Order: sequence, then C-alpha cells, then structure tokens
Amino acid sequence: MEQVYAGKSYFSSARIAVIAMFSALAAILYIFNFALPFAFPSFLEFKFSDIPVLIGSFALGPVSAVIIVVSEILIKLVIKGSSTMFVGELSDLITSCAFAVTAGLIYKKHRTLKGALVGMGIGTVIEVAIAILINWLILVPFYLQFFFHGKWEPLISAMTPLFPNCTRETFYNFYLWASVLPFNLLRCVVAILITLPVYKRISILINRFNAKLTPKESENSERTKKINIATICVGIGVIALLLLFALLRVLVFTPAK
Repeated sequence: MEQVYAGKSYFSSARIAVIAMFSALAAILYIFNFALPFAFPSFLEFKFSDIPVLIGSFALGPVSAVIIVVSEILIKLVIKGSSTMFVGELSDLITSCAFAVTAGLIYKKHRTLKGALVGMGIGTVIEVAIAILINWLILVPFYLQFFFHGKWEPLISAMTPLFPNCTRETFYNFYLWASVLPFNLLRCVVAILITLPVYKRISILINRFNAKLTPKESENSERTKKINIATICVGIGVIALLLLFALLRVLVFTPAK
C-alpha cells in the first residue's frame, strides 16, 4: 500500500474536495446505523462510517481523518439531531478518531501493507480500550442519572433479553465484556476487512482526481495559492454553518420534555 496524496499544500483544493466526498459518504453511513439485537443490546448501533474514515486516514492523512469524523457528526446532528445530549456523538468522535488516526499515524511512518496492518491492529486495541473506559466512566453514569433518574431497571431490562442473569451487581460484567468489547471489536474488524481490498482501487481514483486538480509546475503559483486559500475559507465556512445548524436544531427545534 502506498501513500496516495502528495501535494505541496496540505489543504489544497484537491485534498479538500476529497475530504468533502469522504465526509458526505461517512455521514450517510453514520445516519443509517442499525442495531444487532440478536447479538448485542439494542442501544448499541452498528455503523459502517468507520470505513471511509479509515480510508481517508490512509489516503489523506490522520488530520484529514479527524476532519471527516467531525464533519460526519455535524451533518448527522443537522439532519437528525441528538437523542443523547451530544454524549453519544462525543463517544463516536473519540472512538472513531482513536481507531483511524492511530492507524493513519503508523501507516504514515511505514507505508507498506505490513505498516497498514500493524496500524489497524493497534488502532483496534486502542479503540476498544477507549470504548470500554468511556462506557464505564461516562456513558452509563450519564444515562443512568440524566435519562433514568438513577434507576437501574431500564438499563437492566435492555440487557436481559440477551443476558437473563444480568442484575445491578453484574451489569458491568455483562455490558462491558460481553457487549461493548465484542461490539467495538466487530466494528473495527469489519472496517479493516472492507478497507483492505478497496483501498488500492480508491487510491488510484484519488490520484487521478488529484492529478486533474493539481496545477503543473509551470502554472502561476500565486494563482494556485489564492485558489487554495479560497477553498479553505469555503471549507471552514461550511463546517461553521453545519455547527450553527446543529446547535439551532437542538436549541430551537427540539421540543421540551
């Protein structure tokens, strides 16, 4: 596997265009998540959006992967809002970045198939560990106090269809080690298995796209600089608008309980 993108300006117009495409795809996949009630508690929703984020991290770099994750979450918030007071989205932001950014950083130093495999393997371990910690220290206590007013019954009832012996005393054992761990491991493995065979083909398309948008050496560098600055400003403006719309959706259009 080879590094796809090699431009003089990191945030060139070509790179920003590719980031936008990956962000749009990731947002679509993030919005259309789904539960696997036969294997995991119904509130753990599986999503394929880690795939374009991981490919983007390899092709464009770890910084671009972070931008893709942030953009997909903002787009989702604009379209669907948040049912978790942003805590669920924050968890997705941290875990997705932990996986893809770790893989991208290692691959950036070792641009080989072995480097990609090692990066994805270490990224998986870090992502799963962080997911367990976040659920243990943040998510469960937050849901327990904010949504269920300190009552364990709703959480336990969501676990008992799969784990009939789940009680308040054994909740974390079943939830963290029999649910969160294998669920996030599955997420990463699926992303890896799909990324490996498609990355090379996608990298060829990105290289062709980059070749069309990257000016030749003989072209006016000042004009190129202005185009890149304008593109960056537009990108920042779009992200700012998405953030504004997301906040407005929550603050204005969410009915009071």
